[in-house]
Amino acid sequence: MDRLDRKILRLLQEDSTLAVADLAKKVGLSTTPCWRRIQKMEEDGVIKRRVAILDPEKVNTKVTVFVSIRTATHSIEWLRRFSEVVAEFPEVVEFYRMSGDVDYLLRVVVPDIAAYDAFYKRMIAKIEIRDVSSAFAMEQIKYSTQLPLDYMILENAKSNED
Repeated sequence: MDRLDRKILRLLQEDSTLAVADLAKKVGLSTTPCWRRIQKMEEDGVIKRRVAILDPEKVNTKVTVFVSIRTATHSIEWLRRFSEVVAEFPEVVEFYRMSGDVDYLLRVVVPDIAAYDAFYKRMIAKIEIRDVSSAFAMEQIKYSTQLPLDYMILENAKSNED
């Protein structure tokens, strides 16, 4: 991964619908070499997929809830089952296993508090959870799907030292 790859990635993170010809022009390459670089990054798994980012207001998912979950069970089997249950709910847009006081953290998007309550009841009916704490976001101050790419430079430099 070199400077041109990072530049391509930055531009694609801003707008994945850019035509390859426009992208190539912006990074100073001809179309074919630019396309090959994109294909290579897709093959290598650097680019996982290209998606449209929707406006939550327009699709009626304007309430964001951070759900902290603690469980009394810490087995691999329980985690597998819990993961399957969570995967059934399209309202869950992020799901993490945590360190510290909270075992799992979910980011849930719903139209309103009543929809969250219905989601909560459906979830606890499917799997036993010891403690659930829900925090409703009052305002979204920053949201980005763009990953910082400067760490790639550090990793590449470290790899070259070895």
